[in-house]
Amino acid sequence: MGIQKILVVDDSKTELHFLSDVLTKRGYQVRTAENGEDAMRRLGEDRPDLILMDVVMPGQNGFQLTRSITRDERFTGVPVIMCTSKNQETDKVWGMRQGARDYIVKPVDADELVKKIKAFD
Repeated sequence: MGIQKILVVDDSKTELHFLSDVLTKRGYQVRTAENGEDAMRRLGEDRPDLILMDVVMPGQNGFQLTRSITRDERFTGVPVIMCTSKNQETDKVWGMRQGARDYIVKPVDADELVKKIKAFD
């Protein structure tokens, strides 16, 4: 089956553009969301194979949103990779405790990101 559809959640249009570009060039189908509400709406429309989640966003932050998604039985088996500028070990531990399956720090290295995504194939 493999990872094909990826939902990228980030409040930065620059990051959304960069990540979408990196992923579409490697053959992934990408949908984007700019906040938690937008992300939940997208999830209701089309279940992704993987979610890339920013942490610092207005409203619901990425930790809260990850917790909501990973505890929702509709999205069981959809891995979340935190993709954030928060680079402290405590942030990573907290992200994993919220249900994230991996963690990558911005600025994102495209090859490292793709390697982390392929680990879920």
